[in-house]
Amino acid sequence: MFSVEVRERIMIGHSLPDPFFGPAQNMHGATFVVDVAFFRETLTKQNVVVDIGAALDVLNKTLKPLNYQNLDTLPQFSGVLTTTEFLCKYVFDAMAEAAKSGALGQDGAGLARIRVTLHETDLARATYEGALA
Repeated sequence: MFSVEVRERIMIGHSLPDPFFGPAQNMHGATFVVDVAFFRETLTKQNVVVDIGAALDVLNKTLKPLNYQNLDTLPQFSGVLTTTEFLCKYVFDAMAEAAKSGALGQDGAGLARIRVTLHETDLARATYEGALA
């Protein structure tokens, strides 16, 4: 299987108000490195997996409304524990929709899978990966 991966960064603030999270229950910041990998069985007629420029553009547009924001105050996250794992799925859903809608270029619909990884530090990261129907 072929893959192409793009990367962006965001800085967010949030709290995780559940005793499970110990000190992270309190307001804190995080800087995430966000990697999105696109997979397909065969290359397009241009011998690529996906249009890298379009992939970077969609990723930037997905993350821009979150950058330098307190996620606790955003309506789409009201009452949600915005864990790294949760945010991986949030980005995945946006990228999957972009593939289906044509925002990743005409060949985006031919992608087999997408994997989103958020790196919290060089020691910790979370991933969500799924097939595209």
